[in-house]
Amino acid sequence: DTLNSALGDYAVEIEHIGSTAIPGMTAKPIIDIAAIIPATTDVETSVSLLEKAGYVYKGEYGLPGRYFFIKGDPITHHLHVVAEGSHHWETWLLFRNYLRAHIDEANAYSKLKRALAEEHSNNRDAYTQSKGNFIVKAIARAIDQTSDNIE
Repeated sequence: DTLNSALGDYAVEIEHIGSTAIPGMTAKPIIDIAAIIPATTDVETSVSLLEKAGYVYKGEYGLPGRYFFIKGDPITHHLHVVAEGSHHWETWLLFRNYLRAHIDEANAYSKLKRALAEEHSNNRDAYTQSKGNFIVKAIARAIDQTSDNIE
């Protein structure tokens, strides 16, 4: 609700993404949220509005086309803002929805995340990179299923 108030008319859509959006998924106690802003919106306006609401802007943070924010101390929220038409948005929702629909895949991802969290307990970037192969394969399966349903 605070996010809706902060972005006002600038938010086209807001979605809960990440592991906390998948029932039963192992997750860090941080909520990942994605928001779309119109492609014509000045990003600096969105940054200013979100900073006033307590979000800290971190730039693209390694993902071109994504504007990344954190909130809380300790951190309680990650906010990923993208412009309309962003491929990131479609990919995030595809992955989330695929895991929601395939509990066996969600369980496998949880198991992987636990192992990687232990292995990379002091290196968040290595942890995130190590999940990449699983994510890429799951998204490919989700795309295959989507295209099978269209034909």
